[in-house]
Amino acid sequence: MFEVSATDKSTKARSGRLKTGHGLIETPAFMPVGTQGSVKAVSSRELRKLNAQIVLGNTYHLFVRPGLDVIRHFGGLHSFMNWNGPILTDSGGYQIFSLAKLRKITEEGAHFQNHIDGSAAFISPEIAMEIQATLGSDIAMVLDECPPWPCEYDYAARSLEMTHRWAKRCKDVAADLWAARDKANGRPHAAHTAAATEEQMVFGIVQGATFEELRRSSAQTLAAMDFDGYAIGGVSVGEPEPEMMNAVEWSEPHLPVNKPRYAMGLGTPPQIIELIARGIDMFDCVLPTRLARTGTAYTAAGSLILKNAEFTSQTGPVEEGCACEACNGYSRAYIRHLLKSEEILGLRLLSIHNLHFYLDLMKQARRAIEDGTFSEFRTRFVSGYQTRADP
Repeated sequence: MFEVSATDKSTKARSGRLKTGHGLIETPAFMPVGTQGSVKAVSSRELRKLNAQIVLGNTYHLFVRPGLDVIRHFGGLHSFMNWNGPILTDSGGYQIFSLAKLRKITEEGAHFQNHIDGSAAFISPEIAMEIQATLGSDIAMVLDECPPWPCEYDYAARSLEMTHRWAKRCKDVAADLWAARDKANGRPHAAHTAAATEEQMVFGIVQGATFEELRRSSAQTLAAMDFDGYAIGGVSVGEPEPEMMNAVEWSEPHLPVNKPRYAMGLGTPPQIIELIARGIDMFDCVLPTRLARTGTAYTAAGSLILKNAEFTSQTGPVEEGCACEACNGYSRAYIRHLLKSEEILGLRLLSIHNLHFYLDLMKQARRAIEDGTFSEFRTRFVSGYQTRADP
């Protein structure tokens, strides 16, 4: 299912391969975010051309709209969004706790009013897994509670205990769902373990806020449950970067080395490289497409705000040497003109460029790990990237 192919001698960085029913994922890997079944402004064909290996969809948003009846009618999310590669679906826990109105969290699950029309809804661990089974994603995430930042230790501890109970329920119901599917398909359930990579993997989510003891306990508890992979959640929720790094450093040593590790919702290019050095394999982040829509482009030297007047007459591409469509034939001046004129093409070109930048950065990181040059690559990239330019 997952194998580590190379490790860096000076850091915890590693490259590997994760087998799924819709293809092989080489790690470290970045997952473009397709929250509502679409990576904003970019088609499935363009994602394939960018060599995206896996995309992320969101259980909460797809449950609310278009709804499971529509997804079921199309035979799953892959068919619905015309994407034949791997898909990871977030359970929706973060969205429930950050977007939903008048939510009430109980041991049963989350009662809330959805953010679209305010109608009452309920998602439990069991329902979250049933939704993801209907979506047919290759990797499903357990339902968790994402504590706010900052929060008190007692709140974080109580939340974590419930998150662990929810994780156990998710794992149990996932096994039951696949047993029922095996039976419906006329396949002995004993075959499920061998066929797991052809079906749906389940990842646990480490929580614990900014408390070392809770992060360690969560990682150890979830590792004992033997999930297919492990995410580190509750990061990039407003906390300072050192606290974010601490949360990862406190969790990673207690996760199995033979399972993939996923940092949820992260991050800027230097953050991702630093997290790879800390042993993380998978990433997702909305920044490449979100910042493209503000007119911001990523380069190895930092971000460029192309709406600025300094780019009015610049003839060169967004980044010299970049192989993306936006950098082949389109000047900075032209893209600025499109952005200032509110032409959709400008947003699309920058979205394609930023995604290419992130995906190519992962390719470079994999190559450096395999070549034994990751430490040098890390130092060169992080020191050369001007973080002060980020908006």
